[in-house]
Amino acid sequence: MKNLVLVLSCSAMLLLQPAGAKPQGQQPVKHGGKIETKYDGFNYETTIRLRKMKVSCDGFKDKFKDACVSLEITLHCPGTQLNYVRHVTIQVVFENKDWVHLHGPDQRELMVVTDTETMRLGRMSPVSATPGTWDTKVETLEAKIPYATFKKMAQAQSVGIQVGQSAVELREKNLAALRDLDSRVITTTSNATSASPK
Repeated sequence: MKNLVLVLSCSAMLLLQPAGAKPQGQQPVKHGGKIETKYDGFNYETTIRLRKMKVSCDGFKDKFKDACVSLEITLHCPGTQLNYVRHVTIQVVFENKDWVHLHGPDQRELMVVTDTETMRLGRMSPVSATPGTWDTKVETLEAKIPYATFKKMAQAQSVGIQVGQSAVELREKNLAALRDLDSRVITTTSNATSASPK
């Protein structure tokens, strides 16, 4: 019973913090993305999530017309704390007004290019068990990446994401949202050097 009361009180304190609270003198970042912090009692973790945010509606290297790419990123922190991220989930959403070209299993390799580094992050998997049909219009692919990789993305001046042959460059507001998301993690000198999961 004591443990339950402790978990509930910690969750209440965490959830009742003002969203996007910043140190005095700093203005909240205006990037248009929605970031939420939530405690998940079933998985015993706190998630910090950048909800689905559009990256581009210009198509993938001009191969598809009227196509949109969106990004959703979730930081997974064990327990009720916000100073250690176990891993990061990244979702890339491909949408089209009329139809969507689904990425086959051999076209789901995720690659992220930052200012100075190209990171091959493995194969993404469809979020839905049934990837869809001709009429689906939406395909969502997901991958789990280390926090250290996400941190490199958040600190970079330019970030490109490629899934198979589909590539998109993050805009300035997307990069600002990644930085804002990363700023929600409480860092200390001791855990800043050990940010990657074990």
